[in-house]
Amino acid sequence: MGKGSKLKKRPACLTSKFSLFILILSIFLSMVINPSGAMAVNAAFDVKKMGDMSDFDPNNPAAISGDTIKIAVVASFSGPAAQSGQKLYICALWAAHDINKRGGLMVDGKMKLIQIIKADHMSKPDQCKKICERMALQEKVHVLWGTDGSNLMKIMNEVGTKYKIIVSNTAASTDELMDATNFTRYAFMSSWTTGQFGRNLAYFYGQIRKKEKKFYILCQDYMSGHSFAAGFKQGLKDYYPEAQVVGEDYHKLFLTDFAPYLTKIKASGAEVIFTGDWIPDITNLVKQARAIGVKLPVAQGFLTDVTTLEQIGIEGTQGLVETNQYDTDNPFFKTPDQIKYYKTWNNLWKTKWSAPYNTVAYEHPAANIGSYIMQTYWLLSVIERAGSLDPEKIIKIWEGDSYQYVNGKVVKMRSCDHKVIQDLSVSVYVPPDQQKVSFNIPPYYWEKNCSYWGPTFKIPADKVLPIMDQKLDRCKGKSEKES
Repeated sequence: MGKGSKLKKRPACLTSKFSLFILILSIFLSMVINPSGAMAVNAAFDVKKMGDMSDFDPNNPAAISGDTIKIAVVASFSGPAAQSGQKLYICALWAAHDINKRGGLMVDGKMKLIQIIKADHMSKPDQCKKICERMALQEKVHVLWGTDGSNLMKIMNEVGTKYKIIVSNTAASTDELMDATNFTRYAFMSSWTTGQFGRNLAYFYGQIRKKEKKFYILCQDYMSGHSFAAGFKQGLKDYYPEAQVVGEDYHKLFLTDFAPYLTKIKASGAEVIFTGDWIPDITNLVKQARAIGVKLPVAQGFLTDVTTLEQIGIEGTQGLVETNQYDTDNPFFKTPDQIKYYKTWNNLWKTKWSAPYNTVAYEHPAANIGSYIMQTYWLLSVIERAGSLDPEKIIKIWEGDSYQYVNGKVVKMRSCDHKVIQDLSVSVYVPPDQQKVSFNIPPYYWEKNCSYWGPTFKIPADKVLPIMDQKLDRCKGKSEKES
């Protein structure tokens, strides 16, 4: 202040009290405005602590044996969904390799390395039960990790309960897996749910896009397919009541001919196709739709296989809409640490890996790949903080736990039913010259031969809370917002 100013200095005690008030107010507002940040983060992924990943090769994993932490990756490593198994495997292996390079985890008074064991269920229920039993009785695994298919996840949960083994659900999403009938204390659903998936897309169309109103639902005819559709219909009721479902069909898994369904869709007057299909069905659906001239936007969550997108081309993939459980709002890269993490993976993909991991399907540690990796780090963080492989100690830590991903996203494990509370996102696929809004580092596009992520919108956690079954004794009288 200049000489002669009549303004008086505020007493130091008042300044201190005022600053404290502002701090408390800001914390309160952040809790109200951002539900994902409402509870303190218990643990976070730290890029600075990563081990040396230069020798990571998913086709030639480091040999780990002896007194280890054994994690069985239960997935389709053969059969029609073998691509899913490949993707799940590299994600679990990446996190394990990193932790092993750091020296492993201190559990039960000893540093132990992490051993990843492939367990092929071939997409067959009987084989799934057989392989899970073998993992429990012969391999003596500490965690069953997976899987592609909620019907198979249900079997994993049952085997885990029988033998008191922790089950980490990173990919299956049917809400019913953790309802009053199927809930088990040993299973943790760190993946999103079908209800969240459907309501997320409905919220996007009703509250953000506000354009298309006529939707055709086409999903796989099994428990998840019907749950995806139910979530979408409930979301339309809640967030877009003026919308109309002009058709609804369910097809068998691993269908090769979508023409009969596409003919009905074409005649229905639909403006958008909604589907919860995953590979290979989602790829066949979109490829065949474009081949017969059905150019409608497809609202989905599993068509991130760039090999397929490139086959369809820039024009054919433009306008696809994808809901996502990993990404946040634009831009994708928000910190130097996140860029460093991305480049660690991407550089290995460019220079070291061989088929199938050198294909464009594995170029980016984002979308489902990003989620599966971070869910695995969360599991390993829980084990580390439990300091034990005792399932009861792991359960005690994971119930109500919160974890921050490399991209800043926070996930929380709801205590009563072991479902995750989290923000979600929706992206619109745009041509390469428009992808900079998302991919904000050189070369400023995700893919040059197809449309891919452009405008991306964060859907707040409190708009897409996972369904809580009040018939489950542990959840009676509780709010879905409870963590």
